[in-house]
Amino acid sequence: MKITLAVVGKIAGGYLSKGIEQYSSRLKHYVPFEIQYIADAKNTKNLTEAQQKTAEGRNILAALDTSDVVVLLDEHGREMTSMEFSQYIQKKMSTVPRRLVFVVGGPYGFSQEVYSRANEKISLSKMTFSHEMIRLIFTEQLYRAMTILRGEPYHHE
Repeated sequence: MKITLAVVGKIAGGYLSKGIEQYSSRLKHYVPFEIQYIADAKNTKNLTEAQQKTAEGRNILAALDTSDVVVLLDEHGREMTSMEFSQYIQKKMSTVPRRLVFVVGGPYGFSQEVYSRANEKISLSKMTFSHEMIRLIFTEQLYRAMTILRGEPYHHE
């Protein structure tokens, strides 16, 4: 199984990029992992929120394969502790045949079409974070889950 973090738009760079790169590099020792960049909507100043979500939704759906298991990182999703997330990943590793795709949407969230395509939703927190920060938080939590599964000392209870 391969894990993909699909994200709308590029990151500005700086400290968040360095952190994402660090955890992405570490993850490759445990599981095939990639970050897939999806084009954001163009001419957003001329678009309503709904039009922007629809345009980004089309781009997200075009980046997915029919066999992908799609998990939206969404504020209305299921919340888990790090231990629960590691168990979730372990189960997915034994049941997902090809690609497990976690998706970070644009600034206004997901279109209804993307919600309809998704298999699940997960929330990383009740708090709101920037979409760039979510990328870092997710890659760190995925790395943490892998170290928990391997019994490595990164995670402390």
